[in-house]
Amino acid sequence: MSDLILHHYAGSPFSEKVRLVLGYKGLAWQSVNVPVMMPKPDVVALTGGYRRTPFLQVGADIYCDTALMCRVIEQHSPAPSLWPASAAGQTDLLAQWADSDLFWVAVPYTMQPAGAAAIFAGAPPEFMQAFAADRGAMTAGMKRPTTRDAAAALQSYLGWLEQMLGDGRGFLCGAAASLADFSVAQSIWYIRRAPPVSGILAPFTRVAAWYERVAAFGHGEASKLSSADAIAVANSSTPVACLVQPGLGFEAGAAVQVSAMDYASDIVAGELVGLSHESITLRRVDERAGTVHVHFPRIAYSLRNSES
Repeated sequence: MSDLILHHYAGSPFSEKVRLVLGYKGLAWQSVNVPVMMPKPDVVALTGGYRRTPFLQVGADIYCDTALMCRVIEQHSPAPSLWPASAAGQTDLLAQWADSDLFWVAVPYTMQPAGAAAIFAGAPPEFMQAFAADRGAMTAGMKRPTTRDAAAALQSYLGWLEQMLGDGRGFLCGAAASLADFSVAQSIWYIRRAPPVSGILAPFTRVAAWYERVAAFGHGEASKLSSADAIAVANSSTPVACLVQPGLGFEAGAAVQVSAMDYASDIVAGELVGLSHESITLRRVDERAGTVHVHFPRIAYSLRNSES
């Protein structure tokens, strides 16, 4: 049985990114289906309040944000690498753009009325209303593009990707796949789920062929696990030891809060047990999950003392 537990749901774009990474590496993993919207009591038991999907669990360690999750998967299974040496820093720069700028035009564009109707075909009106309210709460205060603005940006972004592939390379950063491919692919995957609006992709034939190469990696070998069983795994496990590096403005053992800077900025509180330029780790104790370490990337997350 694999020790990698992915908490996700089928229609989540960022979950598709990680599923493809697991497929690229040919890994077996355990699949926990999480609710599409709040309330998520089993999620909160493990994460302490982080509500984004997906998150990765390894025993009593909970990894939030796909940027960090992919690094954990890389450490677990280094080959084939998500960071081929030939791509150097290009991989992370392109992946960060894809996870932010590209994603936040792909989703509003796809969720125009015709696209939303296709994605949620058959869903009752009550579900649609609840989903809209849930996502509205997640993105409160965040300025999102109109459909026309998103379409204009997508045309430019897809054109850039088409140009990158113009030299015949197999993947975005060269001959080998990298994290950048999976980060971009999630948005293309999401648009393709809505045939009434996916025609925007049609002129970009190199992007289409590239996407098929990425999708062909599949999702690895998944086995189902209940959320209750995942909580039991955490409760019976010991989290990994961490280190708070000196000189970064925080002391080990401090009571701190972490929240995302862009959207779904729910606060996770705990004891600081790990800190570097790359990651933050909080120790938490939950009645059901026991003692867990919740890990976040340092980039795009706010770290504050609890008394601040």
